[in-house]
Amino acid sequence: MIYNFKVVIFADGDVGESTVRYVHSEFPEDLAAIVVSGVESKIFYQNEFGFGEDKVLIHNQKEPDKIYTKLSIFNHQLNILAWWPYIIREPIISSSKFGTINFHPSLLPYNRGKNYNFWNLVEDVPFGVSIHFVEERIDTGDILFQKEIEKNWEDTGGTLYFKAKKEVVSLFVENYLVIRKGELLRRRQDLGKGSFHYARELESASEISLDRFYSGRELLNLLRARTFPPHPGCHFSDGEEKYEVNIKIKKIK
Repeated sequence: MIYNFKVVIFADGDVGESTVRYVHSEFPEDLAAIVVSGVESKIFYQNEFGFGEDKVLIHNQKEPDKIYTKLSIFNHQLNILAWWPYIIREPIISSSKFGTINFHPSLLPYNRGKNYNFWNLVEDVPFGVSIHFVEERIDTGDILFQKEIEKNWEDTGGTLYFKAKKEVVSLFVENYLVIRKGELLRRRQDLGKGSFHYARELESASEISLDRFYSGRELLNLLRARTFPPHPGCHFSDGEEKYEVNIKIKKIK
């Protein structure tokens, strides 16, 4: 058991809010500070939770060293990236005793990088969520906890997105008592498996060629992977005209 266990949560969106809300509600003494991405988020956390100016920090992506200077005063055990949208580098990664862990919405090593919900269906691989240690290379750190999530033909890129957000918070809550005891058992990823994708790959991967052969499975997976209103769907061109395609699959038996 670690006494006086302290965490700094890098919180973004509703996943970040849910994570902060849980720790603040159940273990308020654990929360050393919150890092947010902008002024509006800072005001929200100050108003919603009554945190002081020194407890809600704004991360400036252009000047990351400034946040490291602020973090160094907390003497905390762990940084937690809860749906954090930016890449974290050293020395921030090692600014706490045990380092930094990240919520990733895929069953690592599958679908590292961006647009996990699209690539999961296109590559037809197992789906789930992971909490892993952060290192300099993106999404390659040791696994701490994982949970596989069932999917079926009715799932789309949109449904996987919302499933991942819900389940990654649950995975954290289910295991936080283990975390705060310092029982951080690491399991190395097999990087010979899975895949990694950049954000820039999405647009070209979403184009359907009218002259290419697709199996039925490939085409349906591609169409549903990009079905996530109000975001654009897959697209194809016929001469000078361009079309967008979404899909709905409904189980009837």
